[in-house]
Amino acid sequence: MMVAGIGSRKGVTVEDVLAAIETALEAHGLAMSALSALATAALKKDEDAIAAAGRKLNLPVIIVDDAALQAASPRTLSNSSLSRDLAGTPSVSEASALAVAGKSASLLGPRTVLGAVTCAIAISGDAP
Repeated sequence: MMVAGIGSRKGVTVEDVLAAIETALEAHGLAMSALSALATAALKKDEDAIAAAGRKLNLPVIIVDDAALQAASPRTLSNSSLSRDLAGTPSVSEASALAVAGKSASLLGPRTVLGAVTCAIAISGDAP
């Protein structure tokens, strides 16, 4: 399973989210079709652009509860003070991707930052 974790400021557009996902995938030489799901933190559950990106890509958007976000946080690579203050995790995008991809998942690299959106790609440990 390959998951794109999404973090953003409020009010981003679906185009912003899609561009961040595409940029993150391209950085790892991957196509959009490699993704199994999008993930984000519970505090972003009402961010319309993230839900719209999932619909446009025909992928589920999995909302990660605070406990799962905290459990995945020690495995993140980035450290944003804003993310820590607002979400209690060093990186919303990285922790969300890791939480959904599973306990043995790993990040392909640190999150990609594109304007007001961050995207991190995690792959489950049992993936080929």
